[in-house]
Amino acid sequence: MNRLSVILTLLSGALISGALVVAAYSLGYHGWVLVAVAIVGWLMAWPSALIVARRIKERSPEWSPHSDLTETGPLPRETQKDRNTDDRQT
Repeated sequence: MNRLSVILTLLSGALISGALVVAAYSLGYHGWVLVAVAIVGWLMAWPSALIVARRIKERSPEWSPHSDLTETGPLPRETQKDRNTDDRQT
C-alpha cells in the first residue's frame, strides 16, 4: 500500500459508503442496517483505491516502479541549477 492509495481510500470510502447509505435510505432501511452498509462501503473502498492507484501509476510516464526512495526521497532535492538561480537573485 502506497501513499496514493491511502488518500484514494479516504476519497473512495466516502463516495462508496455515501452512495450505499443513500440507497439504503431510499429502500426504507433504518437503524443498524445503515451502519452495516457504511462499513461495507469502507471495506469496498480499499481494493478500489488500490486498483485506481495502480492504473494511475501505470499511465504516468514519470513514475518508475524501480525507483528507490533513498535515491530520490519523498521531497524533491535542490539541484545545482536551483542553487545557481538562488545565487543570482541575492
